[in-house]
Amino acid sequence: MVSVERAQTAAAPRRAAKPKASRLWWSVHQWVGLKLSILLAFVFLTGTIAVFSHEIDWALRPALRVDPATVHGPLAWSAAARNVAALRPKARILLLDAPIDRGFALTATIQNPDGVRAFVYLHPSTGAVQGEGSWVGAQRILRNMHRHLNLPTPIGVPIVSALSILLLISVGTSFVVYKKWWRGFFKPVRWRDARTAMGDLHRLVGLWSLWFVALIGATGLWYLAESTVAKAPPSPRAKVAAVKLDTRKLADRLETNLSAAQAAYPGLRIQRIAFPAGKVGAFQFAGQYKAVLVRERANVAWTNPATGAVVLLTDGRDLNAHQRISEMADPLHFGTFGGVWTKLIWFAFGLALTALAVSGVAIYALRLSREQRASAVWASAWRGMGAWRWPALAGIGVALALLPALFLAAGGD
Repeated sequence: MVSVERAQTAAAPRRAAKPKASRLWWSVHQWVGLKLSILLAFVFLTGTIAVFSHEIDWALRPALRVDPATVHGPLAWSAAARNVAALRPKARILLLDAPIDRGFALTATIQNPDGVRAFVYLHPSTGAVQGEGSWVGAQRILRNMHRHLNLPTPIGVPIVSALSILLLISVGTSFVVYKKWWRGFFKPVRWRDARTAMGDLHRLVGLWSLWFVALIGATGLWYLAESTVAKAPPSPRAKVAAVKLDTRKLADRLETNLSAAQAAYPGLRIQRIAFPAGKVGAFQFAGQYKAVLVRERANVAWTNPATGAVVLLTDGRDLNAHQRISEMADPLHFGTFGGVWTKLIWFAFGLALTALAVSGVAIYALRLSREQRASAVWASAWRGMGAWRWPALAGIGVALALLPALFLAAGGD
């Protein structure tokens, strides 16, 4: 009898420790979701909208639109280059990009003599010029705000990507905070009051979004490592001396170089052509081949513009493990690997992630506030963020304040 009592007495502290541990993990979960919630929601929302940033530019820029019924045959790369050179003979052609989807124009990125970059939009099948556009559009604005808050990339990218640590902590603690979480996927939402409904919705959306939150957190953590201590080694580059050819002559030589690249790399689906620039004197024909989940730059045919000879071929399957992870990060982070269908999925779950950031704050506020008025609830949330709300607001303020500098640097209107 004594031994049983002793055993029960000894077991008591262990049983009592569980609620303390649960409270600890709940506090951690609440802290990471609350203190920088304003900045987190901003980054999540800009990244979500950025999934369809090209489509937003398409809607805002008539010259970027093409009637799909008029598109046939191979892309008119050479005709497009010659037409750009005729339109802007003193400008440098930097890139030619294939349409990202049906109904989009082929895009040329040029740099004018004053250093200002701009776009020229061309018909994919004929190469005819459809119009021009500023280098700064929805895609550029959303990308810069989401990726580095418009700060210089060595500063901004680590700041934004460090938020992935909070995201991963939030995922990890949620398994401890929500007991028997696997039973909650089809648990109905209780609508008896705002606090209960918000909590149930937060858990339900969080459960169905677990895979996405973990993916975004993992790729964000990779960006942090890559921008600080684990930069991937560069891929092989062709050694071709800088060429002294004007825009017209380079455009005229594109056809010969393109034919040579296609003959040497028959399976390559070319999506971008980089023109010789600076010390890189080669044409670069980049695209997709057999490696999956890599950016176009992983598969490249390099040619000498003077002779049309192929000097180097790179294949995404030959990348080392470090390079392979680096190439996979972008397609997985933005969901671009499967075209519009994966982008729709990423957009929907991006909205869910943004909603989780906002609803987490609302749950905290509803627990503290005795009043149900919206003003009282959000006042409680504002106080709960403490001093951390100021750097969060500063990050958003900097991103918005530096937008004019982005337009000024690009010569945008």
